Amino acid sequence: MGRDGDLRASPYGETLSLREVAHLWQRGSVVRSWLLGLLEDALEKDPELAGISGYVEDSGEGRWTVQQAIELGVAADGIAHALFKRFLSRQTDAFSNRVLAALRNEFGGHAVVPAGEAERASGAGAGEVQHAKPAQDARG
Repeated sequence: MGRDGDLRASPYGETLSLREVAHLWQRGSVVRSWLLGLLEDALEKDPELAGISGYVEDSGEGRWTVQQAIELGVAADGIAHALFKRFLSRQTDAFSNRVLAALRNEFGGHAVVPAGEAERASGAGAGEVQHAKPAQDARG
């Protein structure tokens, strides 16, 4: 498993149990959250999250919320960032994206794409990321 910016890149990475770290953070420090408990549950089931890809589903709620925020002229930067992180997940298979996919599956039953399978082909945010075409030179 590659070291893509997670805790396993530390000097203790070879012996580090990510489930035990999530447990410690959840119950043994000032950092407590429902999501850390869910992460601990996901890591208990699959310590490396090797069974799912880092492709994070987009069920539509985040997209709709960001669109409404734009129309209303209100800030929704946290939700917008989460939505764009989902889009970014379609470009790589980073461990952090597998964590995100596992958490969404744990807290809301959101679909995950099993490791080695292609992304879904229909629905909100489905398919490959569409890249902007380069602007044509105005001098042309």
